[in-house]
Amino acid sequence: MKFIKEFLKLEASAGIFLGLAAVLAILFKNTALQGYYDALIGFPLSFNLLGLGFSKTLVVWVNDFLMAFFFLMIGLELKRELQEGHLKHLKNVMLPGIAALGGLIVPALIYVSFTYDNPEILKGWAIPAATDIAFAMGVLALLGNRVPKALKICLLSLAIFDDIAAILIIAAFYTNEISIFWGITSIVPILILALFNYNNINKITPYMIIGLILWVCVLKSGIHATVAGILLGFFIPLKNSSNQTSPLKNLEHQLHPWVTFFILPTFAFFNAGVPLKDLSLSSISHPIAAGIALGLFLGKQAGVMLFSYFSIRLKICCLPAQTSLLQFYGMAIITGIGFTMSLFIGALSFPEIEYQNVMKLGVIAGSTLSGILGYLVLLYATRNQAADSRKSM
Repeated sequence: MKFIKEFLKLEASAGIFLGLAAVLAILFKNTALQGYYDALIGFPLSFNLLGLGFSKTLVVWVNDFLMAFFFLMIGLELKRELQEGHLKHLKNVMLPGIAALGGLIVPALIYVSFTYDNPEILKGWAIPAATDIAFAMGVLALLGNRVPKALKICLLSLAIFDDIAAILIIAAFYTNEISIFWGITSIVPILILALFNYNNINKITPYMIIGLILWVCVLKSGIHATVAGILLGFFIPLKNSSNQTSPLKNLEHQLHPWVTFFILPTFAFFNAGVPLKDLSLSSISHPIAAGIALGLFLGKQAGVMLFSYFSIRLKICCLPAQTSLLQFYGMAIITGIGFTMSLFIGALSFPEIEYQNVMKLGVIAGSTLSGILGYLVLLYATRNQAADSRKSM
């Protein structure tokens, strides 16, 4: 039991759980269990709440409802970092912010270069623009103390900016027809949450109840429902009026194991199943698969490095403390691990079954290559730190 508790505390375990869930999904999809897997993700689940009907398949409930808690945690982390964390100071924001911008633009351009002549698949341009925080930090955790702390913080900050961009992209480009009625109705729970925050209400329960109402309103409005999660996160108070435990930090602490070891692996299991029998060498050359894979593997590292290099040369910012350029490059490669967010945006981009398999292939291929090469580069770039640590023992 002690070993299990220690294992769950490891940063690397988050990536391991995600990886196992993805492998299980692929195994289920390509064995005699395929029928059970397809039945599970396609299982219809319907209910009525206050006269409102909700009818979706289980995979859609996972993507629309469970993932709202993931975005809630992102909102909590972002608010904490902006108010009292690393992102509070402008000098700490500049490098990861500029790097994240490059990591958004270049992968998107690579994808567009493969799909510009087909408007139907061009809509997936944002898929290779995201970084998976759990997988990326998991790779760094595998290297232990060899990786400078400042580089880990830079990667985490960059991934947070990536997630902000992804949320804005989802809200702006992956929205169905807007319902004016529900859009206006969504303002009501937002105002109530603001009132709670203004009056220093520190109990989490009222926020979660109104947050659920906000989720329903946003879902019915046509905007993707997970946007409600990050909105709710910004209204949770960071400081307690009676100087007791921070409500935000307390909720973040409670959510973290559920998001890390249940919600994200569940999402991976429901979304990573690729039928290998239908794939061939021509599959990876499909414009969608090639655009995503090369966007993640080449585009992310190229965008992060180019934008960072020129901003450093122009003395807008500087490398993280005690970090070499090669170590920073290893981190840049790791930002190409898109997985969770890429699959999420991919599901929004391509609800059509005919495109989903090549989309998943591109995400898995690009993320895997980025993870392996990034790990090897960092392993080589931090060899001196490993030697120094052995001498000091």
